[in-house]
Amino acid sequence: MADGPHADAQVLTTGAPLAEARAAVVALHGRGAMARSVLALANELDVPDVAWLGPQATGNTWYPYSFMADMANNEPHLSSALALVDETVDRAVDAGVPRERVVLLGFSQGACLASEYVARNATRFGGLVAFSGGLIGPEGTPRDYDGDLDGTPVYLGCDANDPHIPKERVHETRDVLTALGADVTEQIFEGMGHTIVPEEVEGARSVLASAAGDDGE
Repeated sequence: MADGPHADAQVLTTGAPLAEARAAVVALHGRGAMARSVLALANELDVPDVAWLGPQATGNTWYPYSFMADMANNEPHLSSALALVDETVDRAVDAGVPRERVVLLGFSQGACLASEYVARNATRFGGLVAFSGGLIGPEGTPRDYDGDLDGTPVYLGCDANDPHIPKERVHETRDVLTALGADVTEQIFEGMGHTIVPEEVEGARSVLASAAGDDGE
């Protein structure tokens, strides 16, 4: 069970009921936002038979400082947030959605949290979609993660001059996840700002469609 700042977090849902879903998305909102904002992507992506679960961060913030700050400065919030993500993934798995059909998706701070969770728990997931985010920690953080992502599809999208996410960190995230065995697609855009553009929606839809696929049926 998650403890700390996010121990009593609410998890909102939309899309298909978990018991009937072919895949599930654990959707993580950005700093200052709310779960319902990222869950609105369910309608935009429009992949059928997918259950969406959106944990709500306490105070609308997963951790207090920049994702590139010293990790100790973001504790105990970061560990509590990662534990909540793990709980939410387990909720989908316990309901009958295989882990290899569970997609982690996030925007901004939520994308950073999703990326870090997948790296720290490297196994075959349904996918990772990180809109304007990357792995957590200051420059030079050791990335000695264990496990094997075993072909997990990953989509990374970001502006080349995003005010919060250096493109170098997106590149590092790409390289680390690739080394862990992920199948990574990275798109860096010019002039899109800190938002989500249609090309990214298409990239995310491809990941979700793969997770909800028919396995050759």
